[in-house]
Amino acid sequence: MSESSAGAVVATAAGWRRAGIAGAAIGVLAAGAAAGVAVERLTVGRGMRKKARLALDATGPYGSLRGTPGRAVADDGTELYYEIDEVEPEASEDGAVSTGNASGTRRRRLFGRKAPAPVTVVFSHGYCLGQDSWHFQRAALRGLVRAVYWDQRSHGRSGRGRSQADGVPVGIDQLGRDLKAVIDAAAPEGPLVLAGHSMGGMTMMALADQYPALIRDRVAAVALVGTSSGKLGEVSFGLPVAGVNAVRRVLPGVLKALGSQTELVEKGRRATADLFAGLIKRYSFGSRDVDPAVSRFAERMIESTPIDVVAEFYPAFTEHDKSGALPAFRDVPVLILAGDKDLVTPSSHSEAIADVLPDAELVIVPDAGHLVMLEHPETVTDRLADLLVRSGTVPGANVGGHGSTAQQPGR
Repeated sequence: MSESSAGAVVATAAGWRRAGIAGAAIGVLAAGAAAGVAVERLTVGRGMRKKARLALDATGPYGSLRGTPGRAVADDGTELYYEIDEVEPEASEDGAVSTGNASGTRRRRLFGRKAPAPVTVVFSHGYCLGQDSWHFQRAALRGLVRAVYWDQRSHGRSGRGRSQADGVPVGIDQLGRDLKAVIDAAAPEGPLVLAGHSMGGMTMMALADQYPALIRDRVAAVALVGTSSGKLGEVSFGLPVAGVNAVRRVLPGVLKALGSQTELVEKGRRATADLFAGLIKRYSFGSRDVDPAVSRFAERMIESTPIDVVAEFYPAFTEHDKSGALPAFRDVPVLILAGDKDLVTPSSHSEAIADVLPDAELVIVPDAGHLVMLEHPETVTDRLADLLVRSGTVPGANVGGHGSTAQQPGR
């Protein structure tokens, strides 16, 4: 199976029948996810649910794409892990080599002047996720553009934040400096396209706030997916007013207390895996027909984030305000995209960004939640590919398959 089509693997009913008991459990788990965790717990035993999760983990190659690894060092000494997907140059009959750059495809001789550095698309992921959250976009764009995928500090394969280990609170400004370190290491020259989801978009705003010259001189386009420039303390998370006010009062203290009891909490998370999965589904997706293997993939990413990391990052979002940095993106093509059922960073926050960037393309995806790039990968990848074409990063929208079981808007 080719890498470009790897993300399109879907568990079919026939496949479940062939899988026997484990396959049947997958079907029950999928039905339970749609009807609610309480019903699922009543109809399937704990052992069967565990088998179902294991079977789902093996269903598709989500998160299996790998590139050339590298490490950058943040200003506090934290090691930041990244991977690069390179583009192999195509030799023509006259011995020239085609290379992509910000003004389109140009040829250069193998001898003579040094070729301009290619455009690099840098993908920044969200809170409690990792670089693999861009799986479908990575599969579709692989070989088309040079791309860098990185894990934010204390997430994925990156090191635990050294400052945080010493008791220094993490802030969005720190994440902006981390992104600068990754760019310096993985793409020290040449045009850049910045793409960020949720916290990753906030990281890009912090980069713009602290390094406006970098944005002005090197950034060719920007994609802001399911993110916010501020006022996250007003988000209701789909709860009634009284409930959300209570949550706001107690959650920071609760998370801090939980973060100090990491081992005990992690055992508790494992023991309440079904409830945890139900919460992830509610706050990650907006549609009911998400591939259960994709849902499980998201669950694995989120549950891999240690509770102390969850606790130490949370306060940064209520303090986040980078609306003043947005004008730095006015002179380049910008894509702003969000799901209309996002309970974490509601689409109204994307609309607020668009008010500051009136020339940006604003896309609100119907029937989509916070993890819109996993739930409706075709829509996200198509709009991202269009942005790359509009910015001159690639000569045409020759993007591969995306893979999705959720119904696409307008189809």
